[in-house]
Amino acid sequence: MSCLLRLTSVAPFLLLVRILRVLRALGHDVDWTAIWVSTRLSSATMIVLLVAGVPMAYWTAFSERRWKFLVEAVVALPLVLPPTVLGFYILVGIGPASPAGRVYARMAGHGLPFTFEGLLIASVLYSLPFAVQPFSAAFAAVDRRLIEASWSLGVSRAATFRRVVLPLSRRGLITGMVLSFAHTLGEFGVVLMVGGNLPGVTRTVSISIYDSVQALDYAAAWHTSLLLLAVSFAILSITYSLQKRVWAVWPMS
Repeated sequence: MSCLLRLTSVAPFLLLVRILRVLRALGHDVDWTAIWVSTRLSSATMIVLLVAGVPMAYWTAFSERRWKFLVEAVVALPLVLPPTVLGFYILVGIGPASPAGRVYARMAGHGLPFTFEGLLIASVLYSLPFAVQPFSAAFAAVDRRLIEASWSLGVSRAATFRRVVLPLSRRGLITGMVLSFAHTLGEFGVVLMVGGNLPGVTRTVSISIYDSVQALDYAAAWHTSLLLLAVSFAILSITYSLQKRVWAVWPMS
C-alpha cells in the first residue's frame, strides 16, 4: 500500500518530465516566445492575486455587512461576462482618456493598453474569482470556535489569521493559486482586447495558436495546443497530489 501511495505521489512529476522530453523534440513547431510570455503573465497574475485576493477573501468570508453580496457579485462578474466585453471595459478604464490611464502615462511615459503591464491588470481582473472564491470558501470553512478561542486568549486578529486561519485554509489557497495560474495561461479574449498581438510583449500562447490556424499551419497549432493541454493537466495533477500531503508538512505554529 505504501508503495502504491509513493508511486501516486511521484506520477505527476514523472508525467511532467515526460511531457518536456516530447516537447523538446517538437521544439521547431512551438512558439516558445509566446509560451514564455504566457508563463510570465500567469506567474505574475498568481502572485498579485495571492497578495490582493487573501485580504479580499478574508473580508467576504467574515464580514457581516448587509451589502456584502454586492462585492461578491462584482468579484464573480468575470465568470459570466464574455471575455471581450470585460476586455473592452478594461481597455476603456486604463486607456488614455481615463484618469488612471493619464496618471500612469505621466508616471511611466507611455500608456497601459498594448503593454505587458496593462495585460497584467486585465489578467488579474479576469482571474479574480478563480482565486478569491476558493480563498473565501476555505476561510469560511474554518471552525469559528477555534478563531474565537484564539481571540479569548488575547491573540490579535492578525496573529489568529496567521496561526489558525491560514494553516487550516491551505488547500483552498493552493487551489486558488493554481486555478488563477491555469486560467491565465489559456486567456484569449481579454488578452486580445487589452494587449493586442505584439510578439515577445503581449502575444500569448492562445493568440499564437489562433495565428497558426489562421495561417493554415495546423502542425504548429497542434503541437502548441498539445503543450498547453499537457502542461495544464500536469499542473492540476501535481496540485491535487500535493493537496493530499500538505496537511502533514505544514504544521500550525
